[in-house]
Amino acid sequence: MEQLTHDVSTFIKDRYDIDVAVVFTRPDSAFGDLATNVAMQLAGRVGRSPRDIAEELTAALRELDSVREASVAGPGFINLRLTDAALVALVKRPLARALTGQTYVLEYSCPNAFKELHTGHLYQTIYGDIVARLLERVGATLHRTSFGGDVGLHVAKCIYGMQQVLAAGNPSTLDEVDSSPFVRAHWISQCYVEGAKAYEENAEAKPVIEDLNKAIYALHETDDHLSELAQLYWTTRQWSYDYFAAFYAMIQVDTMRYYPESETTPVGLKVVHEQLAAGNLIESQGAVVFVGDEDKHLHTRVFITSQGLPTYETKDIGVMWKELEDYQFDRRVLITGNDQKEYMRVVFAAADTFRPGIGDVMTHLANGIVRFGDGTKMSSRLGNVSRAIDVIDVVREKVRTIVKDEAIVEDVTLGAIKYLFAKYRIGGDISFDIDETVTLQGNSGPYLQYAHARACSILAKAETLVKVTAEFDDSERALLLKLGEYTEVVERAAAELMPHGICSYLYELAQEFNRFYEKSHVIGDEREAVRLGLVARYRDTLADGLSILGIAAPERM
Repeated sequence: MEQLTHDVSTFIKDRYDIDVAVVFTRPDSAFGDLATNVAMQLAGRVGRSPRDIAEELTAALRELDSVREASVAGPGFINLRLTDAALVALVKRPLARALTGQTYVLEYSCPNAFKELHTGHLYQTIYGDIVARLLERVGATLHRTSFGGDVGLHVAKCIYGMQQVLAAGNPSTLDEVDSSPFVRAHWISQCYVEGAKAYEENAEAKPVIEDLNKAIYALHETDDHLSELAQLYWTTRQWSYDYFAAFYAMIQVDTMRYYPESETTPVGLKVVHEQLAAGNLIESQGAVVFVGDEDKHLHTRVFITSQGLPTYETKDIGVMWKELEDYQFDRRVLITGNDQKEYMRVVFAAADTFRPGIGDVMTHLANGIVRFGDGTKMSSRLGNVSRAIDVIDVVREKVRTIVKDEAIVEDVTLGAIKYLFAKYRIGGDISFDIDETVTLQGNSGPYLQYAHARACSILAKAETLVKVTAEFDDSERALLLKLGEYTEVVERAAAELMPHGICSYLYELAQEFNRFYEKSHVIGDEREAVRLGLVARYRDTLADGLSILGIAAPERM
């Protein structure tokens, strides 16, 4: 493809003395293998009709070894059919390592200590892991990070709830809580619900919780690990960290470097005080604020409250500065929910004011809401959160109705969930329909896993394989053409940080294989060796694409 683009660009430069970026697209197969509208781009600059220019270009294209046919369509579109050898070369083309030498920080997942992960965390963790795999595939040196609250009002509410539960004697000590990290996390979550309810409904509890908030910050300032409050806090914070690790292991994603707010807050406060002195922040009614810019649609944000407490803005600045210090990143990518979009726009603008240029190397991706079959968003601070673990359990139960081999149930469960989250373009809401998510038909993870297993079954019946180097009939050629798109699809997904294109491609590839298999007998046919080579390439492409999505490719289903 690169050679073809170079040859056409060179011809245009020699013929018209114009530099132009030649872009080839993949039209409907009825029109050709590749198409370009470059003649229409040149028409105004050359002063001739696009069709005349297209005719000249096609004449030159027909002379290339890689082109079998070249024709003009409509006002000046150029359609090409490549030689079989060129199609094989496309299939074998290695992935471009465009980010070699670039250091990336990817921050995602971001659960808060003292809370359970909900469906939004499940989505964001899986999506972030896939983006990380993509970046690594194209050569980036990648550092996975996560950022969450281990201090703040939510922690104080939770600790208050724990104190009330322990005082009531059910349980009476932390030792009585089951040692499972998932059970401990759920107990902590239940305590948080009780504390949050007390904060909103109990006038006497509210000031107690606010004092607890300050006391928890003081634990870090004084490095207190001995007081009763300190022992309760440090023990249950570690329980949260153990739960994060167990959860990530269960969904088979790589772990992240976790930055707790207690670590980033001092860094953020130092930066805020420096920027206040420099005039980039101002004091207003006892608070320290960043003044927005109406022309840029940036609203004013508080960085230190009138009570002297740091806000999320200060903590976010702290984690940016910590990640820059720890990794000297060339680019930083952050994934959060859509509800953080405007907030992060202001924080990024403030960061760029504090350290000019940092805003240019940071990208914010915002994901939508996971909605269930009835269209509802299931989340509330009062406890009816749709827990991530519950979603996995429901999917696993459904998987057992279509997969009888218990050894692969977990792989298919995770395949169903990960594919669902990956196949949507980030930004929009996701519809979680269990029947569409767990099916061996249609655009789903289990369907593609079954497609891989089916290819393995075909290959298991064969005795010999040869490389794909022969001439091809129409059905073979159609599959080969689709296989040749793979590296382009992955490169585009990595450049855009959008893995949904890989999902679309893999589903289309499986459909193309089905058409091939309906028309072309493989085992025992005189063209068995050639067709087995195509089946092997198809199997390997499916497996590689699924691996980017973090999905296992079972050999039997």
